[in-house]
Amino acid sequence: MDDISQKIKLIEAELKRRSQLKLNLYNSGEKVHLKQLEFHKCQKRNRWVFGGNRSGKTECGAVETVWLARGIHPYRQNRKDVSCWVVSLSNQVQRDVAQQKILSYLDPTWIVEVAMNSGKKTGLEYGVIDYIVIKNVFGGLSKIGFKSCEAGREKFQGTSLDFVWFDEEPPKDIYDECKMRVLDRKGEIFGTMTPLKGLTFIYEEIYLNKYDSDEVWCEFMEWADNPYLDEGETELMQRTMSEETLNSRRYGKFNSAVGLVYPEFDPSVHVIEPFDVPYEWQDTMSIDPGLNNPLSCHWYAVDYDGNVFVVAEHYAKGMDVFWHADKIKEKCRLLNWHTDSTGNYQALIDSAANQRTLASSKSVAELFCENGISVNTKVNKDVFSGINRVKGYLMPLDKKPRLFIFSNCTNMIREIKSYWWGENDMPKKIDDHSMDELRYYISSRPDAPKRKTEKTVIQKDKEKLMRKLRSVR
Repeated sequence: MDDISQKIKLIEAELKRRSQLKLNLYNSGEKVHLKQLEFHKCQKRNRWVFGGNRSGKTECGAVETVWLARGIHPYRQNRKDVSCWVVSLSNQVQRDVAQQKILSYLDPTWIVEVAMNSGKKTGLEYGVIDYIVIKNVFGGLSKIGFKSCEAGREKFQGTSLDFVWFDEEPPKDIYDECKMRVLDRKGEIFGTMTPLKGLTFIYEEIYLNKYDSDEVWCEFMEWADNPYLDEGETELMQRTMSEETLNSRRYGKFNSAVGLVYPEFDPSVHVIEPFDVPYEWQDTMSIDPGLNNPLSCHWYAVDYDGNVFVVAEHYAKGMDVFWHADKIKEKCRLLNWHTDSTGNYQALIDSAANQRTLASSKSVAELFCENGISVNTKVNKDVFSGINRVKGYLMPLDKKPRLFIFSNCTNMIREIKSYWWGENDMPKKIDDHSMDELRYYISSRPDAPKRKTEKTVIQKDKEKLMRKLRSVR
């Protein structure tokens, strides 16, 4: 009996020890970091967190690494015998940041072997680790290797990996090399970083997703997202920072030598998943014509509260008006889009579409009208007032956005993210086709549709009686 009691005590002691492990306490209490959970739950194979300092970005990268290596990830398909890399900018940064975080989430009983680049195994946190081998719950062993960007691209060759975690932004050649390392295992890449280097390849390839990859995902984390930060301390810190420093250090936003035209745009707020738009909300299309440049066309809807929804897009270059008109009408039919009294679809279009060229006796506007799309060229083209109206829809004074873009309008989302001011207080004329027709539409001051209300039986009888009285007179 004493032997059984002793075993029970040992089991209880072990259960208590495990319940107090930092990994088991992660996001398990009353305070939950929702942005960290969004990252962990995302199923994409190229995930990135752009976060300010102390926003919790590195924490979720370390937990993701341990979960995957142990084979205990709660939201993803787990594997046996996992091989991975943790990539830091330097050996010193590795030791002080990523390595320290991972060690804090590893139960020492899981560690089978450690190889050191410098320092002693008896004091792992004080040295620079080459790799750690840990037990995988499926009975195998997983290897977490640590890499420094200082070593150069050649040190990143030749290995097949299940995943790579970049702690901060790597050089492009190392990033590209690591993508090759996960290719044959159909592995993944994830990164956690504070954007301090300006508009680098990560800005274009991940944030703008310029290759339109279905596997790219990103989110921003800021101080307010971290429920464990003291609000008083963050307020004091904020007072000592410039707006540009705050953008990166607090909000994790990318900075440039010039400013964004629409810094109010937040993908987590203004980009929404498509839904079936009520027929009464349908308003009109807006077109920015192009031949060698892309022609941009979007479908706009307005709800009963005056909120604007960009619900579909057509975006292509190198084709004539007839081809574009056919594609636009095809999408209109798919959307069950309304027509005017003549059976044509209606759209706003740049007034330049009225011009005739030597190559054609008819203008672009005339050709669209002949092909079933009645275009209105009387649009407000004043750039400054149009931009200010769009800003008002993105972030009104009451802080309630009134402009929402469906996630399938990828070209408009890409353009609004990369729309920068240039010289003479004018935006740069680069990739601005959707931005132009968005301005035309917002400047048209769409009115909210009137909500249809069904009349009661009494109201109908009353109206019927009034008609009879009028007819007697």
